[in-house]
Amino acid sequence: MNRRELLASFLGMPFVLSSGCGLKTPRLPTEGGFVGTSHEAGHKLRDGYRPAPPDDAWQTADVVIVGGGVAGLSAARKLKQAGVDFVLLELEPEVGGTAVSGKSPVVAYPWAAHYLPVPLPHNSELIELLDEMDLLEGRTDAGTPIVAEQFLCRDPQERLFIDGKWQEGLFPWAQASDDDIVQLKSFQVEIDRWVAWRDSDGKRAFSIPVADCSSDDELMALDNLSMQQWMTDHGWTSRHLKWYVDYACRDDYGLNIDQTSAWAGIFYFAARVSEPGVESQSFITWPEGNGRLVDHLREYVVDHILTGHAVSAIVPPEDDTIGDDEFTKITAFKTTNSSSQISSPPEAQGWRARHVIFAAPPFLTPHLVTGYRESGPGSIKDFEFGSWLVANLHLDDRPSDNGFVMSWDNVIYDSPSLGYVTATHQRGIDRGPTVLTYYYPLCDASPKVARERLLRLSWEEWADVVLSDLERAHPEIRSLTQRLDIMRWGHAMIRATPGFISGPARAECSKPFRNIHFAHSALSGIPLFEEAFYHGNRAAAEILESLNA
Repeated sequence: MNRRELLASFLGMPFVLSSGCGLKTPRLPTEGGFVGTSHEAGHKLRDGYRPAPPDDAWQTADVVIVGGGVAGLSAARKLKQAGVDFVLLELEPEVGGTAVSGKSPVVAYPWAAHYLPVPLPHNSELIELLDEMDLLEGRTDAGTPIVAEQFLCRDPQERLFIDGKWQEGLFPWAQASDDDIVQLKSFQVEIDRWVAWRDSDGKRAFSIPVADCSSDDELMALDNLSMQQWMTDHGWTSRHLKWYVDYACRDDYGLNIDQTSAWAGIFYFAARVSEPGVESQSFITWPEGNGRLVDHLREYVVDHILTGHAVSAIVPPEDDTIGDDEFTKITAFKTTNSSSQISSPPEAQGWRARHVIFAAPPFLTPHLVTGYRESGPGSIKDFEFGSWLVANLHLDDRPSDNGFVMSWDNVIYDSPSLGYVTATHQRGIDRGPTVLTYYYPLCDASPKVARERLLRLSWEEWADVVLSDLERAHPEIRSLTQRLDIMRWGHAMIRATPGFISGPARAECSKPFRNIHFAHSALSGIPLFEEAFYHGNRAAAEILESLNA
């Protein structure tokens, strides 16, 4: 592709026509490149690479945790609290999964997940974690945790670039007609109805974690519709309301409004609201985003973590009747700590474990667990993961603002990206150098096509896409950006498409397979920290119950 075709493919033809971009790529930063996850080890495993450990390279553990994302780390924390012997194996040089972070001389910054809503009172395990981190100052009479002010997202929180200038908030008020506003209010009334809704057992329609949601037929019927169809059925035709809801779907699920389950779309607006007529729960955040939560979990279990270990095979006992002397065999090979490339020659190790927690993405299960493809649930094929690009731009000064001032979250209307988060915002540094974290979900209908498009471009091409997108709001962004690093998430998070929430895959694939227990946010169908934390604790609790039996 030439440059015009490249920008048209990733930013849209209207952008190309309005910008009059030339064929020659303008200035790019002198520093930067691709960082983070390596695809070599994963692709080698997919293709059958299975080095065998020598006889003297085997160890024994009560539990082996495969995967050091939030689910794996949460399970590790619970096992350590119970005094269980375990080891956690992680492919990458650092644990954290999509909650990892980076650090510059100016500020720390996120590489993906960057906030956590204040939990509602029923989410006691998560509240316990926040208390353990010294984030709380008490609770309200209703039991809602009171988070210390310095950890709540600082104002101003959100702004939108539209009609050539910035406005406060994310709904496009600058172009909204009276009818747009009427439809927005009607939409909010319907959301409030779902916030107030309770089933015959008193369960909320939408709650976090998802395990606390009602499974009433009226709710599950929503999963048969797209969010687009649900809005059409309610007569909401406002272009600006649909843009606003589409932004929300892309923000949490990496899907457009017509690709997102109506159940998941309503969940976004209703699950974080305590009662009708009130605002969503406040955001807890740090410059490094959810990397702060990962840091705490990692330090809690650091003596049990082995990074740079790619698990190549998990061989459980041959049937579900497991005796005290039967183990699952886990083999892994080392990668180099700096880049996750395979070490040469390969160094293979093995563990014999009474239990395993598989905290890696579910789509890897048939590739790694012996017998799962033949005897496990066929619904494992229903898990689809979307692709994201995240870029961190290191600026030597702030871009100028036309309209409302720079905020924590900064969104460009009609851009396929989600805009950027300002890393220095939470520290109260409003002038001088900063780091902007830019998010771009690839919303192709086919996850495979999205991954191919993500991985096909060079750093120079992706850098040009990112800077060209931001230039519409910040014409001087190229001259201010001294470094631009890019993380490519080929399997970033579960796609909440119609039919998945109500389908069989989540329940079937959450059940233990012999002595292997599963923990991942994808098992909720909703890609949130809270869901990964829940499943990690659930899987650990299953093992603790078994060990105490």
